[in-house]
Amino acid sequence: MRNWSLTAADREFAARDIEPFLPDQIFDAHAHLFSHAHFDPLPAGYRDMPARLDLTSYYEFIDWIHPGGRVGGGLFFGLAFTGDRDGNNRFVAEETRKSPRSADLGQMIIAPDTSPEMIYAGVKAGGFVGLKCYHTLAAGRERTWTAPIEAYLPERQVAVADELGLSITLHIVRDRALADPLNQATIRRYCERYPDMRLLLAHAGRGFNPWHTIEGIESLRGLDNVFFDTSAVTEAGAFEAIIDVMGHEALLYGSDFPVSHLRGRCVAIGDSFHWIYADDMPLAEKHAELRPVLVGLESLRALRLACWRMRLGDGQIEDIFYNNALQLFARRI
Repeated sequence: MRNWSLTAADREFAARDIEPFLPDQIFDAHAHLFSHAHFDPLPAGYRDMPARLDLTSYYEFIDWIHPGGRVGGGLFFGLAFTGDRDGNNRFVAEETRKSPRSADLGQMIIAPDTSPEMIYAGVKAGGFVGLKCYHTLAAGRERTWTAPIEAYLPERQVAVADELGLSITLHIVRDRALADPLNQATIRRYCERYPDMRLLLAHAGRGFNPWHTIEGIESLRGLDNVFFDTSAVTEAGAFEAIIDVMGHEALLYGSDFPVSHLRGRCVAIGDSFHWIYADDMPLAEKHAELRPVLVGLESLRALRLACWRMRLGDGQIEDIFYNNALQLFARRI
């Protein structure tokens, strides 16, 4: 049951519930590359992962969740937010630069104190198409999970993204995520003031509790430069709300590799959510044997359910998996 293994349960689940749903071509809009060398100390949760997760490793492992070599490119960024960010950025830049796939693109990790001049230089040197911020870099906060967006994505950085036509992948926090009025106001202000910046809201607007996205999505109606990725969300409701209000064109498939290769799922509990991992589960459940599968498989099944409930056709599903990214990054793919 350990992570970084492919079990019979995974294979059966993928063959029955995932493969019949998948299009032939996939772009992964949310994936991390890094090596253990970018962390000091190495977080305990990363010790089960391979020591070097480069593009070669990514394409080897990602076939576990959508078999058949369907992935033709992706948007990659680092994971060393509080480690060696510069080293991790160089690693991603080197991997995407040498890739034979023109659709392998990179985003640059930034901290709140990353100056506009540093962004200009880093984007040019690394060939990056966007920026990746993260709440753990918000300065002066004991609990960064409550940080407003401005604390880890200041407006001067959004202005640079607008000037350069960059994307920004943003994982919003605060207890109620997209249902939080402060988050709603900042997203709308940034998107309206900087129309050439493309904002990618990770995890379906952090819809791990789908009710937060369901409640908050209406606040973004009409914005044409805000998008959402599906990464690691394992309940369908947030995807349905996005499709209903923003249109399926605003939703991009993302795996959240390597989180995709942990075994378990996230569930809504009350007004929050909880991650359940296989190693913590009592597998001898009284009604049936529990056979947990990879997070990436759970997320894909949730997306399948959302597409079925929203009556999407094959062409619209292909848009979510590939064509929406093709349009978003048209100058690069």
